[in-house]
Amino acid sequence: MSRMFRKVILGETVVREFSTVGINDVVGEKVYLQAGDLLIDVTENQWMLGLEPLTFGIWVESNEYKEALGQNTDYTIYFRRTAPEHPRHAGRNALALARLNFFDRIDDEKGTLFLLQVKSSRIFHINSLKARLIYRKFYKKPEVSFEKLKAVATAYSYPRRVRVISFKQGNDYNYIFPMDLLGDIRQSGRYLLGMRHSNQVLTKIMDVKKIVVSEAPASYKQVIYQLGRNHSAAPPSLDQLPFPVITTRQFGFPAPDWVESYKEVTIHKTVDLGSHMLLYGEWTEDAVLKSPTPRLHHIHFLHFLNQKSRKGAYPIV
Repeated sequence: MSRMFRKVILGETVVREFSTVGINDVVGEKVYLQAGDLLIDVTENQWMLGLEPLTFGIWVESNEYKEALGQNTDYTIYFRRTAPEHPRHAGRNALALARLNFFDRIDDEKGTLFLLQVKSSRIFHINSLKARLIYRKFYKKPEVSFEKLKAVATAYSYPRRVRVISFKQGNDYNYIFPMDLLGDIRQSGRYLLGMRHSNQVLTKIMDVKKIVVSEAPASYKQVIYQLGRNHSAAPPSLDQLPFPVITTRQFGFPAPDWVESYKEVTIHKTVDLGSHMLLYGEWTEDAVLKSPTPRLHHIHFLHFLNQKSRKGAYPIV
């Protein structure tokens, strides 16, 4: 009955929290931030950095935007398929939206990173009755409220790219694992990583203040997910890995030989976001090794259902 329910109601036999999709550098969705009367396109400059509470990082460089965001404490972020016809219509036909509170900011000579935390959210991927039904049947757990589901579905209404992290401390600690709570501020050479406090490598990274972030092909999905066990378990030695590694140029950290590029990042600042620690850094080396192919991204399953209903879904990996 459950399988029939999934097929008839959802058109899918498997219900997941996230769908894994392969995307080149071009992402179709648009993201806008409203602060007072100002609506800003932040599509290329917004990242999810923490989960409890759910925290977004918004990067701005113009003085006008810094002033507008700095004068407000309440904001609204809109996730859309396309640009709105008019700034007043940002919420019309949105995929999802969230009301945000100011949490903190990092001022840098290149720009300012505003850290904003979700206080409420709304989702429009599917009708509200079906969303409630899916929640009760598949997602409801003691630690997952419907409000939490909505917040996560909102954040993952924009594809979050999975990258491979490398870290080394002496000869004993060689960590390689995937993350999707991160992002590069390309125009300014800055890097952001939201890492769980429970990740045993976090304190080591904060001590060494160095990390390598690699771009990896979506075709290596299974290998990348197997590396996910290295978040908290004792990492295997390099000769036990199921693939050869390369050594990065400046830091000498190991990275899988199948990565397409890597950035060597020096950490300058940390901010406690709750469940996660923000690592704010600057890359000093950007090495391109191979031509880019579609990269692994996460979108929420409800967003995938919306895309599928419109016959415009990203290819599942």
